[in-house]
Parts: sequence; C-alpha cells; structure tokens
Amino acid sequence: MKQFVLVLLCLSSLSGSQLFSLKSGQSNRLIHEDSPYLKQHVNNPVDWYPWGEEALNKAKEEHKLIFLSIGYSTCHWCHVMVYESFEDKTIASLINKDFIAIKVDREELPHLDKHYQNLHLLMKNRSGGWPLTAILTEDAKPFFIGTYFPPEDTYNQEGLATLLPRLARDYKNNRKNILVQALKTETAMDKSNRAVFKPVNIDLSIADKSFSGLQEQFDEVYYGFSRRPKFPEASKIGLLFDLDSLGIKGAGDMAVRTLRAMALHGLYDQVEGGFFRYSVDAAWEIPHFEKMLYTNAELIPLYVKAYERSGDEMYEEIVHETIAMLETRFEADGLYYSASDADFGHQEGGYFIYSYEEMDEVLSHVGKMEKETLTELLGLSEEGNFEGYTHINFYADQRPAGFEKIRPFLKAIRQNRHYPFIDTKINTAWNAMVIEALFIASELEHGYQVLAEERMRSLLEKMYLKGVLYHQSLPEKIPVQKALLEDYAFVASALLEGYAHNLDKKYLFLAGRLCDEAIQKFYDGSFWYLSDDGLKVHADMSDKYYTAPVNKMLAALLKLASIKGERKYLIIVQEELQRKSTLLKKEPHHFPSGIQTLLREKKGYITLKSDKEGLIKAKQKIKKIRYPFVLIKEENDLKAFLACDIQQCFSVDTDVEKVQESIEKR
Repeated sequence: MKQFVLVLLCLSSLSGSQLFSLKSGQSNRLIHEDSPYLKQHVNNPVDWYPWGEEALNKAKEEHKLIFLSIGYSTCHWCHVMVYESFEDKTIASLINKDFIAIKVDREELPHLDKHYQNLHLLMKNRSGGWPLTAILTEDAKPFFIGTYFPPEDTYNQEGLATLLPRLARDYKNNRKNILVQALKTETAMDKSNRAVFKPVNIDLSIADKSFSGLQEQFDEVYYGFSRRPKFPEASKIGLLFDLDSLGIKGAGDMAVRTLRAMALHGLYDQVEGGFFRYSVDAAWEIPHFEKMLYTNAELIPLYVKAYERSGDEMYEEIVHETIAMLETRFEADGLYYSASDADFGHQEGGYFIYSYEEMDEVLSHVGKMEKETLTELLGLSEEGNFEGYTHINFYADQRPAGFEKIRPFLKAIRQNRHYPFIDTKINTAWNAMVIEALFIASELEHGYQVLAEERMRSLLEKMYLKGVLYHQSLPEKIPVQKALLEDYAFVASALLEGYAHNLDKKYLFLAGRLCDEAIQKFYDGSFWYLSDDGLKVHADMSDKYYTAPVNKMLAALLKLASIKGERKYLIIVQEELQRKSTLLKKEPHHFPSGIQTLLREKKGYITLKSDKEGLIKAKQKIKKIRYPFVLIKEENDLKAFLACDIQQCFSVDTDVEKVQESIEKR
C-alpha cells in the first residue's frame, strides 16, 4: 500500500507540548470538523486528529505509531467504546503518550473504511465491522487490526490497558520485525487488489447456479440468508426477483417469504414504519435499533415488486409507511439525513421499547377478546422480549386486525420520549437511492413521482454545483468533499429510473454526463477505484451493506448503452464482467447485484422507442411485456413503436401489442 496522501483540511496544531491527556473541558482537533460523528469525540481526553497530512506527518516526525479508529455516528458499539475507553483519562493517556490518534467517519470516507475492512479480512480471515481499530506504523503501514476492544482484559479478549503498552513496547524494541511484517501485509494486500484471473465463459446457466447458491444460504425456518445477526440483504432479494422473471421456479416465492418475514417481525418498526439496520437473532424479532437511510431506500422497491407480484396490500402498506417515516424523521429542506441512532442515554432501543405496564395500559383501549388475541400475537409477558421490555413483534403470518386500534396509543407514548440522535449529513449516494425508490414507488401512487422529481431537484441544487458533484455535506454548509464512485453511480441510476417515468431528456443527458465523468475519474482501463483522491482503493463487486458502487455503475452503463445505442458503454461493462468472470462463476450468490448486471448483459436489454405521447398511452401495456429487461426511449418524430436491441432494431408497428409479441418471442 503506497503512502496515503489525502488532504481533507489543514488544521492548526494545539499549542504547547504534547499532553498525555487533554485538560478537562479542552476540545481536541476534531472541533474544526463538520462530521457529526467526529463532533461526538470533540471533548474526549484522547488527542484526536482527523485523517489527513497533519496527523500522518506528525507520526513520522515523532516516530510514533498511529491509533486509527473508524466508526460512524449511529453505531452502538462505537458508543460503547467511547464511554468505556475514549472518555477514560487512563486509557486516553496511554493513547496520547505513544500514539498519534486518528478518528475517521466511515460515511465521510467510505473508500478509506473499505480499505481497512479489506485489511481486516486479509489479516484475520473474517469480516470486520465497527468500530474498526487499526494500529499503523509511523509510515501508515498496518500491522495490527481488530474491531471493538474493552478497556480491561476480559476472559477472551485483551483490553486496551494491556494492548496499547504492549504494542508500544514491541514497536520500540522490535521495530525492524514489525516493519518487515507490515510490509508483507501491504504487499499481500496490493497483490490481492491487483489479482487477475483467467477469464472463463459464462452463459445464462449462471441463473440456475445463482439460485442454487442462494438456496444453500436460505433459512427455511425464519427466511433470509443467515442465522445471526441477520441483515435484509436487499441485493440478494433483488436477484431472486430477477431469477423469477427468467423463469427460475421458487425464486420469487423465496423473495416474497423473506420480505413478509421482515415486515411482520421486529426488524420493521410496527409503530412508526421503516426498517432497522439488522436483526440480532435469526427470527427477525429483535433488531439493532438504528435506522439507516440506505437500508430503507433499497427495501422500498422490493416491497413494490412484492405487491405487484402478489397483490397483498400489506406490501403496499409497508411502502407507504416507510416513505412516510423517511419524510417525518429524515427529511429536511427537500433532502434526507443519513441515519438515526439505536441508543438513547446509553440504553439501546430505549425510544422504541415498552414496559409491561405501558403495554397493559395500551391494551385497555380494546375489548377483552381483542386484548387476549393481541396479547398472544404480540407474545406479551412480564419478562418482555428485550431486556425486560417489549419490542413490537408479531407472532403471526399477517398483521393482527386489532393492532391498528392500539397503534395511536403506542405512538403517543413515544411522543413523550426524546427521539434518538439523528446524523444530519446529507449523503449524495444515499439520497439518490431514496429518489430512485420514490420513482419506483410511483407505480403504486403517482404522487411519489412528483416527490421524486422535487427531491432530485433539491439534490442537484445542493450537491451538484457548477458542474461538480459532491459526496456529502451538512444542510447548512456548502459541500467541499468531491464525489466518490458511489455518488456518481447512484445519482446516474436514479436519473435513469426517473427518465423511465417522466421521459425528461435532461435526466438522460445528465446521466450520460455523470457516467462519462465516472469513467474518466475512477476507471483506468483495468480497474475501477472508489475515489480519485490518491487513495487507490479498488472497487470490488461484493455487496456489503448496500449495492456495490461498481455494480451500480455497470448497471447504469448497460442501460445507457441500450437507450443511446452507444457500444462504448457496453464494451466497458463486458470487459469488467470478463475480468471478474472467474469469481462470478465460482460463487455467484456472493455477488448478487453483479450477477443482475451479468444476466442483463447476457439476455440483453430491449429498448422500445416511440414519441412521448405514444409511450405514455402505452405505459400499462409496456409494463405487461413478459420479456424481463425492457427500457423505453422517446423519439419525437416516431409515430410508431420500434423495438431495438444493442445490435439492431427488429420490430416496428403502430400497434404496440404486435411489437410486444415480437419482443416476447425473443
């Protein structure tokens, strides 16, 4: 790994000599930062620096190790490590004495976080998480990495009070060996990043193999794709719907069963709507109570599909309730905040849970029979289902009929509580996810299209200034951090989805411009990178907590290739899929959104062209075309319907149904 060079802000140093612990009430260098997460650490006795040249240079000048801590503002275990260790003067003095301490907001620098998460996987042979803790040499080379550490030793984990002095001694006494080991790690990471596999041939049989892999992961009892903790994994559900559209039996049912389980149990906030980030148990009953903008944005389109496929009104209700929650809790000045916290006052889920006495009072508002039914279906007991309290979870295969009667009273109890901390960052990629979701939800209610167009206008006014796209900012601030690959990818995707609904040529034009810029900034002809700021972090196809940015970009390029008939985009997609073909073929279920793009490339998009009036009038008929991958494009002077693939146009008629027949024959 080459020496990192990333200038975020040139910050002034604290005057005076380096203190072992900051004086009481004295803030550290994070006072100059905008990130709400970094602001949470301003008054720690740890002498934190933000990531940047000042901190990296100071480590070299003073020949000190770097204590790197990566987290985000709504992370429960990040909070735990703060009040256990970073607010503790003894631990802080150990850090300040022998380390240069750097604090990173993973949402501000997701590419930097990605690099260290990959290092954790390489060094520990397992996934990391947050908080991520890395110890680097003075030249910013990693030799020790982990996640959460307690302040004192526990029965199975070394605490910071022991770990920090030991690492400092090792670096002082065995520096040469540590540098050799760090260099080996760096070399192994670079080799992993630049690994080139012999391309293999992939055909549409990959659909069956993908489904087989998902079946192996599938939880047949509680649904979803793991045991515990269990994440929604929207990309896998989206792939299942694609496989269903290609005729893979059982794929659609697997998707709908998973969505139903998530909607009926504790992962979903049954009182105010919206999904929590993940469930700590296999049965979706008890969530980790933070709500992420991206989680809800990527689930909304899946519930639209579930409703369209099944006709079950519950799925439609979930869409409306989730959007309403985002508008109530996350929206400000036409854009959306990033996340809300799980904790309040060091109590996880405190805002969302109810005491037995509170539940008994709520149930007094219904009749005896309904009370007995709800008590059973909610699984109510004095012990509760979460640390002596009750989190609302249905032990039923549908929403209990009487629940709507008590929901207002459950809401009323919450109104007397403080809502958890909200991270007010405006993240461009995540806002684009919501906008795309709103366009898709407009299939259920046209008003969402109007809302999506308003939100797109707000996003571009705030985050696309003088032809420059930015990554994130606070509502009252002018953005300064340039956009990353994920921002270009998700904004371009939202614009293309918007074009499919409103046929606004400005959307198509800007999507093309952003994709062209992304190719120039993040693609060198062999590799895609997450940023263009000197941190050469490779963009891989693995979907983690949301769709991999490179997969989203490839999907947008493939759409552009078909709509605009420009093969240059198709060639870039084909080259990247070929480079990754060995990985995709070996374990396709590990790269679900990548497989979705691969299926579209192999099957081929068909673009249906006509004038705007004709496309609008034929909208419902176009939706019923059984060929799974159909796009539309306005051609002003075309008074018929013309169907084209990337190679040629093959059917034209004034009757859209006749063109539909030609498409479906393919």
